[in-house]
Amino acid sequence: MFSGIIEEMGAVTVLRKTLAGARLTILASIVMDDLKIGDSVSVNGICLTVVSRSERDFSVEVSPETLSVSTLGGFAVGMPVNLERAMKLNERIGGHLVAGHVDGVGVIRSRQQDSNAIVFTIGAPPEILRYCVAKGSITVDGISLTINAMTEHGFSVAIIPHTAKVTILGLKQVNDTVNLESDLIGKYVERLLQERGQLPKPTISIDTDYLQKRGLI
Repeated sequence: MFSGIIEEMGAVTVLRKTLAGARLTILASIVMDDLKIGDSVSVNGICLTVVSRSERDFSVEVSPETLSVSTLGGFAVGMPVNLERAMKLNERIGGHLVAGHVDGVGVIRSRQQDSNAIVFTIGAPPEILRYCVAKGSITVDGISLTINAMTEHGFSVAIIPHTAKVTILGLKQVNDTVNLESDLIGKYVERLLQERGQLPKPTISIDTDYLQKRGLI
């Protein structure tokens, strides 16, 4: 599990793609401190397992399924990436609980400056939007963000200057793609409703009003 608080930006130094998936080597600094083979690292929101390491970098292997549902298929040597080590149980959760299991890919539809913040509108597929709600949490390229508002085919989020400086989101422009992971809570609620035979139609968002009307909160 992760918290969605990026520790540093690393850089892809080696990328090998095969029929069995891919292998990445990533140059890093902060996350190398206590990183061991077998540890989990979030790379742009994707939970990957360290298979080897040196003093300055580490390598991970990627399955074909992960390549197909994430932006990882478009990675290139020299590309910056967001990095976060797995949480420790005695640490504060600065963002929200993030599994590192990417649900799909979103597309940046707009980028606007609003005072000191940058506001992004991100288009997303219905299977992700069904778990999104205004003021809820969403993970974008591994970053824990709050949804400002829902749009017809997506949502908007804002980042402060610090986030723009220390993550790759500050480099993103219109039409760039991002990895998305919706909040775990919505998925568990949906499963609960399935067991009760109360599953809503796919076009209905599970929001606060929906839960209140059914006595779930």
